[in-house]
Amino acid sequence: MPTIAATGHLQFGIFLAPFHPVGQNPTLALQRDLELIEHLDRLGFDEAWIGEHHSAGYEIIASPEVFIASAAARTSTIRLGTGVSSLPYHHPFMLADRLSLLDHLTRGRLMVGVGPGALPSDAYMMGIDPARQRDMMEEALEAILALFRSDEPIDRRTDWFTLRQARLQLRPYQRPHPEVAVAAQISPVGPRAAGRFGCSLLSLGATSAGGFDVLGSHWDVMEQRSVEFATTIDRSRWRLVGPMHLADTREQAVADVEFGLAAWIDYFQRVAALPLAPDTDNHASLVDALNASGMAVIGTVEDAVAQIERLEEQSGGFGTYLFMVHEWADTAATRRSYELVSRYVMPRFQGTSTALTASRDWAAENRPEFIGAAGNAVIGAFTKHQEEQAAKATGG
Repeated sequence: MPTIAATGHLQFGIFLAPFHPVGQNPTLALQRDLELIEHLDRLGFDEAWIGEHHSAGYEIIASPEVFIASAAARTSTIRLGTGVSSLPYHHPFMLADRLSLLDHLTRGRLMVGVGPGALPSDAYMMGIDPARQRDMMEEALEAILALFRSDEPIDRRTDWFTLRQARLQLRPYQRPHPEVAVAAQISPVGPRAAGRFGCSLLSLGATSAGGFDVLGSHWDVMEQRSVEFATTIDRSRWRLVGPMHLADTREQAVADVEFGLAAWIDYFQRVAALPLAPDTDNHASLVDALNASGMAVIGTVEDAVAQIERLEEQSGGFGTYLFMVHEWADTAATRRSYELVSRYVMPRFQGTSTALTASRDWAAENRPEFIGAAGNAVIGAFTKHQEEQAAKATGG
């Protein structure tokens, strides 16, 4: 069984941007998102992260906090995170106050993911200079953590927000506050901020060529910054994100994703400006290219296990694998994919089937002895019964 370095127990969740092709009913798409999280809650998934986007048509959740409030009412155990809150888009006091409220409404199931904002079109509409977004993120994160952690009023002044004797009247439900994770793609900006503030790391591009290559160096940056700022970091809170679709056979998986894979690729190539695969109209070639590059898994349980082991080796150990949610397949096939993860992938990395397997093997190995003893017991029962009957017949 695979060993997850430095954690011993891999957790599983999803990263829900979401990705919904244009031309369909957005209300129904959002309903499917909520129903998916309900499904994952029943299957035993650990967490779900919900995105924030404001343009480009595909990623249609504008407020992860509002979505999480709705999802929390429908679920019981799955943890729910903002994946991510784009800090330059919000005054840090207002965001911290909303998150604190949401932490109470979810009874401590909230996680907070933060980032600079992913879509250039979002920043453009708000008049935000893309060159300033990463600095703005770090300034806002520092302020939000101070508001979460300090009992004293906070004063901060930057060129885009002011805090004057600011304090949260409603402190978070979790103490001192919900887990905070910083998003990372390829640049060291995310690991630098996470290491400085002692936050978790959320590696959104872990399976892309560039993202995979820098996994080890990203953790090195985390450790260097942690030492520099005397903070504490933990590999078990490092999350890696990548897309998969599983079926009972590879052939079935390939057939399933003909439903929506091409549209997903087109969005990244033409709108998000992130080419993920060769530009080809041949479905089989596209699947082969994604699998061969390591960007995605379209296959079976064994293919999924191999991908996670590959990420473990490259990273040196992490704590949670997040499936990037997509609509490559229809709803039934998508749900089946997550069921296969819950039934067969999770136990391989969580050790939940080890004792059961050992017990079965032990019983099988000792079956002759057990069967012999059981047989003797049955014969003994018959003999005793016959002796009793004979005694009664003779008046004994």
